[in-house]
Amino acid sequence: MFYAAGRRIPCISGIMVFERYFKDYLKEFDQLYPEIWAYKDGCVMTGAQILYEAEKDDRYLQSLLCFGDKYVREDGSVTGFRPSEHNVDQLRCGTTFFFLYDQTGNEKYKKAMELFMDNLKTFPRTEEGSFWHKEIYPYQVWLDGLYMAMPFYLKYDTLYGGKKHYNDIIDQFKRVRRYQYDEEKQLYYHAYDEKRKMIWADKETGLSPCFWLRAEGWFLMALVDCYEIIPEESYDQFRYLGALYKEALGGILKYQDQESGLFYQLIDRADLPGNYLETSGSAMVAYSILKACRLGLLQREKYFEVGEQILTALETKMFSVENKKFHLNGICASAGLGPKDERDGSPEYYLNEPQKQDNKHGAAAC
Repeated sequence: MFYAAGRRIPCISGIMVFERYFKDYLKEFDQLYPEIWAYKDGCVMTGAQILYEAEKDDRYLQSLLCFGDKYVREDGSVTGFRPSEHNVDQLRCGTTFFFLYDQTGNEKYKKAMELFMDNLKTFPRTEEGSFWHKEIYPYQVWLDGLYMAMPFYLKYDTLYGGKKHYNDIIDQFKRVRRYQYDEEKQLYYHAYDEKRKMIWADKETGLSPCFWLRAEGWFLMALVDCYEIIPEESYDQFRYLGALYKEALGGILKYQDQESGLFYQLIDRADLPGNYLETSGSAMVAYSILKACRLGLLQREKYFEVGEQILTALETKMFSVENKKFHLNGICASAGLGPKDERDGSPEYYLNEPQKQDNKHGAAAC
């Protein structure tokens, strides 16, 4: 037997728990049609794509096709996508278009890719050349944005752009390493304000105050996903992404809770009252480890068990059952910074953001 949320649940293998949960989740997801083009939906579809590629189960393919039919018109325009917002979050769904184009041959998905790429070309940038996180977040670089934009940017450039923008992509990772990495903690701060104007930004460094788990999870996934895309013959860039990933992973593993195997919402502050083991970020760490093992970036015999340990902890500690239905708990519903005086990035802010059962961030990552 295993235990979740204090309730005893009949024995079922971890793979079956995750598979059953996600298939049930997709049944409800397919019925949704939010008008807002949301990165969280793209994350759920990324999960469905990975599962389809691994299992060839048409249930996952059906959800992906349903998603494409709902949002992408024949001219390649995308319902709810607002180019003028220059919002890197909105680009996350773009990686799904490559898969849908391969599966269907429908030119509308190629046109949608081009729409997103044309938008990316007009993005405002920091003075050193990194994409703003959003138009409403000027001169700000968030770890989240690396996952939202870079896999799409890199894949498009690899397939259709002649690999002309590899230096631009790698340089944006390098600047994150330069400005947001803490050598002592070996962790990355959530965000950086080049102008040092935001309420959350340190007036000397421009950095936000905390190491937020999901932000670090976004970054690890961005690194391993881009490592998969970039060809090995682009040796220096390929090697740089791999080395950067290993360094970032080594840092966060220092803070893994030894009793549970999971990670805290504020990674390095297990001592803080109200800090909690958070599901989505822990799952992102596991995803990156297991994928890095599959790609040969990490030694399987050394790290695969670490990734499995995190998944086992999620299975045994974060699932509950209500009315014969699995639910995933311990997910930070949302967290960000600004855009004005709200969301000040303090520890109190991150720890008081609500948790939401079955939130898309956690469901997609698991």
